[in-house]
Amino acid sequence: MNPSALTRLRSVLERHVDQGLLPGAVALVHHRGQTVLHEAVGALRPGEGAPPMTADAVFRIYSMTKPIASLVALMLMEEGRLLLSQPVSHYLPAFAGQAVYDEATGTTTPAPREATLQDLLRHTAGLSYAWEPGTVADAYRAARIGSRRLTNAQQAAALGPLPLVHPPGSAWEYSRATDVLGAVLEVIEGAPLSTILQQRVLGPLGMRDTGFAVPPHRLADLAEPFAVDPQTGAAAMALNDVSAPPAFESAGGGLVSTAADYARFLALMLGRGTLQGADGPVRLAGRATVDFMTADHLGTIPVAGDILPAGYGFGLGVAVRRATGVATSPGSAGTYSWSGMGGTFFFVDPAEDLFAILLTQAPGQLHYLCTLFPALVYSAL
Repeated sequence: MNPSALTRLRSVLERHVDQGLLPGAVALVHHRGQTVLHEAVGALRPGEGAPPMTADAVFRIYSMTKPIASLVALMLMEEGRLLLSQPVSHYLPAFAGQAVYDEATGTTTPAPREATLQDLLRHTAGLSYAWEPGTVADAYRAARIGSRRLTNAQQAAALGPLPLVHPPGSAWEYSRATDVLGAVLEVIEGAPLSTILQQRVLGPLGMRDTGFAVPPHRLADLAEPFAVDPQTGAAAMALNDVSAPPAFESAGGGLVSTAADYARFLALMLGRGTLQGADGPVRLAGRATVDFMTADHLGTIPVAGDILPAGYGFGLGVAVRRATGVATSPGSAGTYSWSGMGGTFFFVDPAEDLFAILLTQAPGQLHYLCTLFPALVYSAL
């Protein structure tokens, strides 16, 4: 890769820090088997005298948790312990007999079919994040969906009887589906999600700084956001308290991690299920399974909302680029990616043998950074 372009990438991030848009950031770029950039800019947290950002800083990665949990589900599929065609209610009885709510008429009708595990993985299960106002959103709030005091089993039991926003399989809508998947994994494995992820992915890959809470000896290395959004002046989104293990181990958005840790996961993905380690290869999944995970699973299914970028479909836990054009930033067809609402983003481009990670804690800048960062990385090719 072009060294001057990589230097420019760092300079652009430094300029954003100097302009007060980011407290700090860590960027990592891996190309053709080599980490060509892994640098930190800015400060670990806002405030006078704050320590500098470090390359091993810990970040709340929110929805970058989803690909890890999704891979675990596919590992269980490989073992014959689940089928993606199975209904969610096979594992979580609360999801039987669901109904779809029509906001226009205020009526509910029985869902024409049950949501499947594939629907959970590709966000076509008719669920929502309930960010927009409405009757279903009110029901989510009344049931305390997303409360960090409820376990995965409790979340699923509360969410299952609530009305759907779409018939299963009829529309893509970003949702609590991966959290429900976490409850399914717990039923199958008979263990807490934290234990499952540790045994299945985090431990084998040596992701020592990834989990649902930051251990005491690493709390000083936790990156923090501005209290006020630097562009709007409004109070910034309050990020999760990760100083102690939560009751809710969210498969959809609960993990903390570092750039080096997440790079090991992406190296496994780029290696199509196998990571070449110092002591030999670590194989978690077959190459056909990873190819299946990172293929588009939407086809002509319509997309609700503006979360999914133009030119992208969705696989099983990741957005999938359908063509080199259409999108507003460079990339190859077949590139897959996702972000975390706290200000984190990654993409993997198999055609270029490339992956890149940007970690910040700047929720209000996420959309902008998801467009900016690929442009900076691809300029180095």
